[in-house]
Amino acid sequence: MSELTPPSPLQHPEGFRTRRGVNWVFLGLMYGFFYMSRYNLSAISVAIGEKFGWSNADYGGIVSAGVLVYGLAVFLNGPLADKIGGKRAILIGSVGAAVFNFLFGLCHIFLERPAVWQDGKVVEPAMLSHGMTASTLIATFSALWAGNHYFQSFGALSIVKINAAWFHVRERGKFAGLFGIMIQGGRWFAFFFSPFILTYLPWQYCFWIPAAILLVMFFANRAFVANTPADAGYEYATADETAEEEAQKPSLGFVLRKVFASRAAWLIAFSSMCIGMVRNSVDHWWARYIGTVFHIRAAELSHFLPYQVASWGMPAAAICGGLVAGNASDRVFGSRRAPVIFFAFVGQAACLWLMYNFLHSAWAGCAVLMGISFFISSAHSLVGGAASMDFGGKKAVATAAGLFDGAQYLAATFVGYGMGRLLDHYKDALHPGTEYNVWPLAPIPFAIIGALLISRLWNVVPGRGAHIGPRREAQGGSQ
Repeated sequence: MSELTPPSPLQHPEGFRTRRGVNWVFLGLMYGFFYMSRYNLSAISVAIGEKFGWSNADYGGIVSAGVLVYGLAVFLNGPLADKIGGKRAILIGSVGAAVFNFLFGLCHIFLERPAVWQDGKVVEPAMLSHGMTASTLIATFSALWAGNHYFQSFGALSIVKINAAWFHVRERGKFAGLFGIMIQGGRWFAFFFSPFILTYLPWQYCFWIPAAILLVMFFANRAFVANTPADAGYEYATADETAEEEAQKPSLGFVLRKVFASRAAWLIAFSSMCIGMVRNSVDHWWARYIGTVFHIRAAELSHFLPYQVASWGMPAAAICGGLVAGNASDRVFGSRRAPVIFFAFVGQAACLWLMYNFLHSAWAGCAVLMGISFFISSAHSLVGGAASMDFGGKKAVATAAGLFDGAQYLAATFVGYGMGRLLDHYKDALHPGTEYNVWPLAPIPFAIIGALLISRLWNVVPGRGAHIGPRREAQGGSQ
């Protein structure tokens, strides 16, 4: 094919799109509830912290325990998911995440009397039972949250493993947008429904209800999800490998070489670390920012209109970000991911600077949070959704996703405890909320570094080597 010849339209076997849609609906719901059972703690952390007397560092330490285990687990579980298949992996993950969410909620039995606060400080510590002390309880929460995140790590790996076989390389920008919808749907479940649940039920139900939903989704995915088109009776070529790679057997050595010997993969991984620094600086702290700066109790957040707008608007903006980024990558940049991720990093830095300037205006702050969500999702959905499939291919996609996702969450480990310590350092009892003045400034350097790193891959196109220009398109799928 000539380099200037436009690619032929993709064609799919009869019934293929419908069957792929069925796969997609059940996988998407499952992954959304994975996110709900991961961000439920962030959504109600103020409420739990008030009862147990947590400092910002206490909460940040629990978050860091979770993301550290997640970051390490995806490195290990990526090759495992490539070996056992995405469907089996996501079923394992759903059961484990349900069990640890249930156990996390069960920790309410250790609280005999809640802490007493005055002017933002604990004046009477919580009274604990069953032999627990403040430090052993934090360790217990951290261990359980780490266990939840170990099983959560199967989620993204499984999604991209399954869908790498169902989406042609020229459709994967579109897939990245759909991937973003799943993520943001789960975040919306967490940040909207968790405070709603808290209005009527004790905090532990914010963990028990998602656990029950995950078990329901286990049976739905077991019944309706197919690992590959071949399992559903279709033949489909995805054009994500060279002829030499296509001919090789998917051994562990092949999988590891394909991912870890790639310069492009490592640049994407380091860029993903920068996404993790920005994303986790916002995701785990924005609800606490609103509650602390505007003096809104956790149980009242669901009635605070700017919070309601943000809890709806941030996922909606993030969904738009994923869809815009995916379509721009496929249609404007010829399946190149790096240019779109570059502009997303620039947008993150600009919005964080705006956040610093409008921090003490509830409506302006929530509006800027929606802008940050748009650009974070633009970058994350392409890295987690499209790039892992592009540079891993069908045989090594979960391993590539493990590298990219693991890098992001290992970076996030520093954000959890580090941000908590930073906010505690700048806390002023006479001026509650002023510690958040430093909050939007801390991640800006990482957005800038991420933009510089990803710009090195500006012209890289997957499946055809790193030095071939963007207009050499692969042929379509099965005719």
